[in-house]
Amino acid sequence: MKEGYARGSCPAGGAVCGTAATPPILRERETDIQTDAQLELMEDPPPTQSRALLSEAHEEFKSGSYRRAEELYTEFISFCATARECDHDELAVAYNNRGQVKYFRVDFYEAMDDYSEAIKLNSQFEVPYYNRGLIHYRLGFFQDAESDFRKALEINANFEDAKQSLHQTICIAFSTSWLVIAAAVVSTQKTFKQRDGLNAECLGNVMRLTVEKSLASGSQLEIEAINGSQVVPLTPALAAKCGYSVGSDPWGNTRLSASLLSCFTQNQGDHVFDIGLRLRLLGNKVSEEDVTEVMHTCKFEQWASREILCERNFMEVSVNRLPPEISLLKQQMLNAKGDSFLPQVPTSLHDIWKMVFYTPKEKPMILRDVEKAGYGVNTTPTRLVVRSPYNMADTYTQNVDGVQMEVLRVTTYFKRGWSVTLMDTTAACPSGGLLFTDNIITWYMPRYISPVMDQEHRILELYMGINGKRLDPAQMNAMGYTLSLTDSHFIISLPVGGPDGYYKSQALNYEYHTTYSIEPMLELLWKKGVSDVTRYKVHYPITTPPKPQPPQITDKTVAELGFFNMLLGTFLHDVELMNITFSTGVMTLAEANVRGFNVQQHGFSNGSKAFTIQVPFSDPVVLKAIIDQETTTYTLPLIFGLMILPEYTPFSHPALLEVTLQDITPPTVKGNCDDENFYVTVTYGNQGKNFNVMVGRKDLFADLYAEYSVFENSTHLSMTVPFLANEVTFELAHQSSIRARLHAVLWDPVNNWHLKNFSLACSFPLTMTECFSNGTMTALAVKVESASQMNPSQLTLNDPSCKPTFSNSRFAYFSFDASSCGTTRTFYDDVMMYRNEISVGGRNSIDLKDAVQPDYRMLVSCYYMLNDTQSVTFFTNPRRYEPFAESGVGKLHVRMRLAEDSSYNTFYMEEDYPVVKYLRAPLYFEVDLVQSADPRLELVLENCWATVDGDSTMSWDLIVNGCANPDDNHQTTFQPVAFSEHIRYPLHAKRFVVKMFTFVKDDAVLRDQIFVNCEAVICDINQPDAICRSRCPSQNVGRNTKVRRGTASKLHRRLISSGKIVLSSF
Repeated sequence: MKEGYARGSCPAGGAVCGTAATPPILRERETDIQTDAQLELMEDPPPTQSRALLSEAHEEFKSGSYRRAEELYTEFISFCATARECDHDELAVAYNNRGQVKYFRVDFYEAMDDYSEAIKLNSQFEVPYYNRGLIHYRLGFFQDAESDFRKALEINANFEDAKQSLHQTICIAFSTSWLVIAAAVVSTQKTFKQRDGLNAECLGNVMRLTVEKSLASGSQLEIEAINGSQVVPLTPALAAKCGYSVGSDPWGNTRLSASLLSCFTQNQGDHVFDIGLRLRLLGNKVSEEDVTEVMHTCKFEQWASREILCERNFMEVSVNRLPPEISLLKQQMLNAKGDSFLPQVPTSLHDIWKMVFYTPKEKPMILRDVEKAGYGVNTTPTRLVVRSPYNMADTYTQNVDGVQMEVLRVTTYFKRGWSVTLMDTTAACPSGGLLFTDNIITWYMPRYISPVMDQEHRILELYMGINGKRLDPAQMNAMGYTLSLTDSHFIISLPVGGPDGYYKSQALNYEYHTTYSIEPMLELLWKKGVSDVTRYKVHYPITTPPKPQPPQITDKTVAELGFFNMLLGTFLHDVELMNITFSTGVMTLAEANVRGFNVQQHGFSNGSKAFTIQVPFSDPVVLKAIIDQETTTYTLPLIFGLMILPEYTPFSHPALLEVTLQDITPPTVKGNCDDENFYVTVTYGNQGKNFNVMVGRKDLFADLYAEYSVFENSTHLSMTVPFLANEVTFELAHQSSIRARLHAVLWDPVNNWHLKNFSLACSFPLTMTECFSNGTMTALAVKVESASQMNPSQLTLNDPSCKPTFSNSRFAYFSFDASSCGTTRTFYDDVMMYRNEISVGGRNSIDLKDAVQPDYRMLVSCYYMLNDTQSVTFFTNPRRYEPFAESGVGKLHVRMRLAEDSSYNTFYMEEDYPVVKYLRAPLYFEVDLVQSADPRLELVLENCWATVDGDSTMSWDLIVNGCANPDDNHQTTFQPVAFSEHIRYPLHAKRFVVKMFTFVKDDAVLRDQIFVNCEAVICDINQPDAICRSRCPSQNVGRNTKVRRGTASKLHRRLISSGKIVLSSF
């Protein structure tokens, strides 16, 4: 068993402004306010280490990088703590902004600590006052919130957000008193509307009034005592002093008890008592209809010599103040129904000389000081009444048989003339004596209450009751109550949860608890001697210790429906769900329902309630984790923000729901081919494009988008891959076709999962061998998958000295005469076959003897007819002259083009010029020989230079004697040319890259445009011409010096120029 407590603070009897508590419309002071404050405080700071750190923190804060900002603010604050040289205003801004980061992640208490530090550093900084007020409001500390908002407005009267917040906070703040102070004094002559829901009854020496919740619903209740023609507002202190007690239950029912000897009762001879009360219901408007008067008359004549009343907020003792002979006379007059006039006695109120309180030491006070200290002293026609609130300075506590009791002991001195009369008054009320189990409340009262009893006394009557009403044995048995006696105690047993009490919600350490409250009564009547009778009545409100009642989370989720379905409960009826904290932030219930979360409250027949919420899996507040390629785990973390009414006590409860669902539709890949390209389409699954595409061994990034003509949207991605692309694998080569395979992989870079492997193999037409009528043979050797280690540059014909005319990592191109390179000739009837073989050369050389050489062989054959019949037309007329061969002159066409990017797939057309480029942007040039299929020709760039216009003498060398200008700080770079769809003969083209520039003089731009010009030389690769075989010189060539090649015929040289290229000004 565990001990609890008997008296605590009484529940509030009033309500908040309006019928519902509406939170203020508060706009949180975020980065704009803090930034303004910072800028005010940081004008023209000297460049110190600390301020650089603070400036970086501000930038991170403004950009939304709150985690990094918090780290920097913390570093700045730590630096200031050790260096002790930081400006206090700057440090205040750092604390405020770090507090704002904590506020964003709903870490309210740490945020308030930072705001408080900011206020300590700069008490005239209004922003942290406002921010701290917001948190106070959210946590239900409305008085603190009001104080902060007022302070912010005191500093900055134009702070509009603070004005709005203060207005709403004042509206929702409620009175923590259970009787509201009013200052009105009005006449009682008006007739007021009588209302249902009021019930007054006389219970011995007490009148009890019940105000049902239906009457006061949505209103704030003020209670005033009618005193003749005036009304007096009952404040808590005045109520305890004058004999009034008010309590309420969680449903809003209010119970008021008034002693028949209370201050404002109209007392008729101590046997008829008229009690008047005025109830004022304050809502959004106050009118005459909001005021109700209650007038109730009680008759009570069975006064004992001493009456002791223990109420929830005061203890009262009254004794007969008349001398025995006058008491006897009064009784005779009452029996005879005669005049009630009695002689004057020296024990009237105005005869009180002094009062001595025993604490237990003596403490004398005059009457005025006694009343000023909060005690109530009064005389009725026959009685002296002394009343004390609990825990007063002049009362004391005494342990009586293990029960703590508060004792009021006073001797009153009446003085008239030379006569002094003493009258003792003592009251003792329990403040302990309770034991609790989960199911039973046991109340122990001493059988011998030593402060008010003598050893020789006789119990005349003993009653047990609830809420001031006596219960008979049958009623007690029906409710499970017991009253028993031992040698030392009266023992009352009460079941927890009985219908005469009520449960109440509590929040301890922000966790949910419940208590059970009930108000039993114990009434004793005992006699001492012949005629000294004492009535002892205790109304004892009992509340059990708070019992933890962790709310239960019931997961009602059906995964296939696509949303979380949760029930939170159960709670008592006085709990309200205020907000929900999701992974993305805090939402009110209205915001959550607008979001589609369907938050509902459900009431049950026993008065309890629960809450449900439904959250779609697809909402961003749900955390998603892909477990494997088919399964997703959905996690919903929540914190429910709840509040207990009417105290507005906040608490919270976390919840975590998790569902695993096989709901992933993977992406699909399909493709087809034509004579030139692979066509691949990737259709996304239901996860969108959550993967990377790898083509061959290369990720499909931006540099391949143009080359592969990639198109993508929200549902799919498509690409066109040429069969000669670098990432295509050649499986098999035939005389007139090649079989190529494209391999693509879809992979998840986060989890490193291969989502899909895709391969597509097709045959494409490709001429591998060409036979020319002049006896030239060409052959294209391809590196296939089975010879993946083969180096095409090492291939040779039968004659090892006959190497490829061109080669790269995938191809080797041979051009040779049918009578050279070890070509053999064989005759078949009327056909002559020339045959050679391509293989890896130098197989027996010393340098390669340890290398692993793949076995690669390719036969090259050309067939020519031995006999061919041609039809010839001739005339028999004699010739006038002998035939002779005329010399012919032809033109080789050379062009220069500017490519759009490094892929050299698309080029600027004539109508695109002038082309606008940024400074130092790369310019991709290609010079090629067109309309020529002669494999023996090679194009060589001899010189290239830039000019400001087409024929300007102002120029800058880019290529000199076939090499990049060594005096150029941004040298021209040559690009390799590979066999491709539009480059059938790689020797017929040259590519180079120049960085965009402009001509300047004395740092001033002369012209913002350039033209690029080149001299191209066309060579015969079979002739040992120095022009075609020369290498770049090892020594630098001086600027503006051009060394021309002198051995080439002018017919071999071509001059070409680009269009205008303009420097962009943006």
